[in-house]
Amino acid sequence: MKLVPSVDLNDFISGDPIKKQKFVDEIGKAYEDIGFVALKGHFLDDALVENLYKEVKNFFSLPLETKQTYEIPGIGGQRGYVSFGKESAKGKKEGDLKEFWHFGQYVENDAEREAEYPKNVLVEELPEFNNIGKEAYKMLEKTAKYVLRALALHLNLEETYFDQYIHNGNSILRPIHYPPITSEPKEAVRAAAHGDINLITLLMGAQGRGLQVQNHKGEWIDAIAEPDELMINVGDMLSRHTNNKLKSTIHRVINPPKELWGTSRYSIPFFMHPISDMKLNVLKGCIDDNNPKQFDDITAGEFLTERLIELGLIKK
Repeated sequence: MKLVPSVDLNDFISGDPIKKQKFVDEIGKAYEDIGFVALKGHFLDDALVENLYKEVKNFFSLPLETKQTYEIPGIGGQRGYVSFGKESAKGKKEGDLKEFWHFGQYVENDAEREAEYPKNVLVEELPEFNNIGKEAYKMLEKTAKYVLRALALHLNLEETYFDQYIHNGNSILRPIHYPPITSEPKEAVRAAAHGDINLITLLMGAQGRGLQVQNHKGEWIDAIAEPDELMINVGDMLSRHTNNKLKSTIHRVINPPKELWGTSRYSIPFFMHPISDMKLNVLKGCIDDNNPKQFDDITAGEFLTERLIELGLIKK
């Protein structure tokens, strides 16, 4: 039995109102129940996915001293390379067993956002890495826009409610490399239990065991996508904005069984962030006598800064 529900974005964009409503109901229920869905019908074609993985592997195969030239001080790891063990989950001392790269927003016609965000870092050795990364970023952002439109309808908001907040938003595409494990990790895992900061996360590379999500009973269940599916989960910003009606689920990436220690794992999440001045104040439609307002008013930018300090990526 599949523990994470599967939905098809083609239903939503089909032009058929019955199929569209079915998608809205299914994804809404999944996010109220477990906070994760597997999504078919996204905008990444097979060739783009294949090329992206190829380029990501090319990058992580570069010598460490080359990769470290792309580690930019003073920006909290928001662009470029972050080396092995630098990031730890909230409340955890041990660094996660991973290295990663960040592609950020390609700002269009907005000088204010351009000044606010760090510039994307270009890898001189791999021009295709830069090009394919940008293309994948755009297709994941487009997919996320339609998922948020469905969620807006589920929340009885105007369908394009989120569009203004995600256009030129502070979203991040993060190719991650979990290198082979060479010795018994003391306390560290590939990615410790955490909730995501952002609105929604679209994850490529959730095929095979590794990713686990925690259900309402506190049980860890495997979240395994089909090769043509993205795993999409709710982040803390959206959970907060909806008064926890849509659930931000705690998840982790466990270490593989010992016989697979010698293998690398790659995964590529896209963290959909809004513009920093979006108010995450609890939506009035998500407050009633049984569900009083649970969260203080805060902007997306303030919330992100708070969390990056907790993660050790920026210093107070």
